[in-house]
Amino acid sequence: MSRFVEFRSYNLRPGSGQALHTLVTQKSLPLLHKWNIDVIAAGPSLHDQDSYFLIRVYDSLDQRQETEDEFYGSADWRQGPREAIMALIESYTTVVVELSEESVAALRASFASGHRG
Repeated sequence: MSRFVEFRSYNLRPGSGQALHTLVTQKSLPLLHKWNIDVIAAGPSLHDQDSYFLIRVYDSLDQRQETEDEFYGSADWRQGPREAIMALIESYTTVVVELSEESVAALRASFASGHRG
């Protein structure tokens, strides 16, 4: 079985990396978990303090679209951390790739063990 892994890369406003990380860990990740969105990892980039990443996994492209439409359209997001988070982001890019279940498990294990490179 294959899975669809979304890699999102954020370019942040200068000097806002720590503020975004705090918002993500305290507000966004708990909200994503509440909505049953499978997050493999999120955090600051190793190469640039003003870059950030989020990795999520889905069973299908349709599930990804439906889940994200529901989440980003929800009052939880719109009346929650959305405004504060979006104020720190200059731009972002999303890439979705299809990976084997074994590759997803390895990626998840790599981040769980603290390995980031």
